[in-house]
Amino acid sequence: MTASIIDLQPTLTSPTIVLRPLKATDSEMLYESANDPLIWAQHPSPLRYQRDVFDLQIFQTGLVSKSTLVVVDLQTQKIIGSSRYYDLDAIKRELAIGLTFLARSHWGGRVNSEMKSLMLDHAFTWAQRVWFHAGIDNIRSRKALEKIGAQLSHISPRPINDLPVDHCFYYIDCKQINR
Repeated sequence: MTASIIDLQPTLTSPTIVLRPLKATDSEMLYESANDPLIWAQHPSPLRYQRDVFDLQIFQTGLVSKSTLVVVDLQTQKIIGSSRYYDLDAIKRELAIGLTFLARSHWGGRVNSEMKSLMLDHAFTWAQRVWFHAGIDNIRSRKALEKIGAQLSHISPRPINDLPVDHCFYYIDCKQINR
């Protein structure tokens, strides 16, 4: 049903990156970009740099979701991270973007804003609101969301490893985007 509402695994291109559907053959290259404890240091699940945790929490769930996109650097052709669409609500015309990470080599530049811009533009072909969830202590992600114009709505628990963890709920509405 969701496939007829919006394509959750499009291929999206900007001047420096391409977002494309996650494939089973992406495992090694995606792990290579995630295998850095500093990427996950502020995350509610900080062990995702470990291979078994990465495979279970990022890679396998990403394949099963059928909504995960890998980020490919067009210059190097290397996978430098991933993100996904989730929590689609057809009645409210809302969805979330998250479970996002980038290799540290691409922090502080334009990749995150290009990635979010591509994903938001695609989401707003259907959605009226896009949500983002950041762990309450994940200051880096929270600042990145605020930088792209997301507004804090509330703080509420979300499950991480089957345990409730406080998250900041941010949103961007379609009307906020100049279309």
